[in-house]
Amino acid sequence: MTITAPVPTAPVSSTDPDRGHARAAGIFYLVTFAASFPALFLIGPVLHDHNYILGAGQDSRVLFGCLLDFINALAGIGSAVALFPVMKRYGESLALGFVTSRTIEAAVIMIGVVSLVAVVTLRQDLAGAQGTDSAALATVGRALVEVRNWTFLFGGGTMPAFSAILLGTLLYRSRRVPRFMPIMGLVGAPLLLTANILTVLGHNTQLSAWSAVATAPVALWELSIGIYMTVKGFKPVDLNR
Repeated sequence: MTITAPVPTAPVSSTDPDRGHARAAGIFYLVTFAASFPALFLIGPVLHDHNYILGAGQDSRVLFGCLLDFINALAGIGSAVALFPVMKRYGESLALGFVTSRTIEAAVIMIGVVSLVAVVTLRQDLAGAQGTDSAALATVGRALVEVRNWTFLFGGGTMPAFSAILLGTLLYRSRRVPRFMPIMGLVGAPLLLTANILTVLGHNTQLSAWSAVATAPVALWELSIGIYMTVKGFKPVDLNR
């Protein structure tokens, strides 16, 4: 009698192949929060003092805030790159648009960072120097701060709304996160866009109560997916839906 040895079967892996992408994206989202809010506080002196460029200045504080904004910009790109291999399965054009929107957001933020670094440099090199036209220098300083303020509106305000529409649509289709999360982003995005359009047209301000209310849903959307993807990853793919 011939005895045939059983053929060993390959072990079935229970590891989610998308777990690494989800964790990386979640961490990047949390980094954007950890960097952006302290940065806004740290650069406060140059934003609120119209004559900062002529005074003693708090350059180390401002430059550290600029560094955090730089990290925020890179983390935004990182979140999109980490999610692209997964999200392209549910709409490659939308996934590519999401990467593009995060990249544009980062580029606009960096323009603001460079403008504030320029204010610090001019203050160190020219403020109090013999022959410096203080009035002209103050005007240049204020102009550079206004550049940063507009980049904050278009980069940190408007582009996240487009990102919420694109990624929210992909996550809603895929069902890889709880449904309320993408719905929160898809509802919040039009509110944020409306507030920003009104600001550009002069009917609103960036620091108004309306702007704060309009920003909250998108901010909560990004925070919720950051925490969820870091801790839990993606929900399993439902092959029967």
